Amino acid sequence: MNRKTLVLPAVAGLLTPVLAACGGADSGSKSGDAIVVGTTDQFTATSDAPAPLDPAYAYDVGTWNILRQSVQTLMAQPKGEGAPVPDAAESCSFTDSGSERYACKLREGLTFASGDAVTAADVKYSIERALHINADSGVSALLNTIDTIETQGDREIVFHLKTADATFPYKLSTPVAGIVNPKDYQKDKLRDGFDVDGSGPYTFKAEVKNDAVVSATFTKNPSYKGTATINNDKVELRAFADADAMGDAVDKGDIDVMTRTMSPAQIQKLDAGSGDKVDLVDMPGLEIRYLAFNTDAPTVKTKAVRQAMAQLINRGELVSKVYGTQAEPLYSLVPATITGHSNSFFNKYGNPSVDKAKSLLAKAGITTPVKLTLHYTTDHYGSATKQEFEILQRQLNDSGLFDASIQGHPWSAFRPAERKGQYDVYGMGWFPDFPDADNFIAPFLDKNNFLGSPYTNGTIQHTLIPQSRREADRLSADKSLTEIQDTVAEDVPVLPLWQGKQYVAARDDITGVAYALNSSSTLQLWELGRGVSG
Repeated sequence: MNRKTLVLPAVAGLLTPVLAACGGADSGSKSGDAIVVGTTDQFTATSDAPAPLDPAYAYDVGTWNILRQSVQTLMAQPKGEGAPVPDAAESCSFTDSGSERYACKLREGLTFASGDAVTAADVKYSIERALHINADSGVSALLNTIDTIETQGDREIVFHLKTADATFPYKLSTPVAGIVNPKDYQKDKLRDGFDVDGSGPYTFKAEVKNDAVVSATFTKNPSYKGTATINNDKVELRAFADADAMGDAVDKGDIDVMTRTMSPAQIQKLDAGSGDKVDLVDMPGLEIRYLAFNTDAPTVKTKAVRQAMAQLINRGELVSKVYGTQAEPLYSLVPATITGHSNSFFNKYGNPSVDKAKSLLAKAGITTPVKLTLHYTTDHYGSATKQEFEILQRQLNDSGLFDASIQGHPWSAFRPAERKGQYDVYGMGWFPDFPDADNFIAPFLDKNNFLGSPYTNGTIQHTLIPQSRREADRLSADKSLTEIQDTVAEDVPVLPLWQGKQYVAARDDITGVAYALNSSSTLQLWELGRGVSG
């Protein structure tokens, strides 16, 4: 086993979440020139979520990684790190000093894969459609600073913003801003099922059985005009029931690459392995895990209960026992490598203390032990999630202050139930939409947030978030960002746990693996190529 560590520049702010398919018997070498990528992600259509791949609805790392291959955006996150670059656009820029007017010009001759021309009117239609549908996934909140969209001819688009938003170029690089053909996507209705059409690097074809994708292929789009250099003609994606089965497949040569989600034990095994046919690449990541609270629920409505949990949970023990060197404790929603990070939870609570937690509950008149259930998803963040929640349960219960139980649910049931407020306490992960502190704050705390949280703070929503977005130099936003993080540590609407690395394993004849994922866990299949086995 070879191991490579990709070292990227530290994320310094701007302006200075894989598809499911089922395992097959044919090896990568028997699949023509297709590069075969394994994953443990699952994609299903349900009565609660019948349109998982519509850009106006999709809002998790897996579905976004499908859309990023096939639906083009005006801007794109670059290879490695840095500010977004034009993709469907030929150029984009703020045209005022206040970051409230943003203009883009489309590439000349841009077409959908179907052959239809892509026009400024299509861009306007696509973004206004996402805002109008306002899906309960919360994804349209990314575009909530848009006031009006103006077109000038077939190629020019001007966005007039409600307020200054220096992060807006990044938001135009996310799939919710994907350009769709009005012929394929109705204005007032989500597109059910698993069809995806766009002008991106690939066309997409899925085989579906029992409302789930069982196999899929990305084929190079010959009409694509954009930033990406496509290093392959076809990528096949296959899903496996667990990380061990996926690992066996890459060892046998049945697949060429495996990405999320490998288990901690598997990563350790790959790292320590003696074989020379598979490379493990680790790279910086911005994935975070956290507990979220339904702050209207009787069990956790009182702030002192949430504060007591923050005082008790031992992140160091949690990380060392479950993830080892693959993660590190996190004391804020904003990861340590992002400009604007503050260790607000550690500053407030310090080291875990039963006595301090007991005092918090006693002062609030809370009878102990507090009985509650911690909910987690069994199949979305990897097999280690269950062990993580068993440790959280033990830490709380060993204090004598809580009587906590845990329940696991498949993602297809977990996410709809969470959005409906059916869980008092639940575990979530976050793969940023773009690498800026704003994207670790607004999706959780702004109006119409991703979690659908009942927690509101007027100062954060109306003053601090807008204030931070006025600063094109993200270092200048530090004061308002720190105040937001300190408020979160005080009120605990969410409880950050850890920040993780990310890993890709590939057979040694596959090139471009180091750039297959960027720090935001954006899958970039076009970077993969086939070279010569060493």
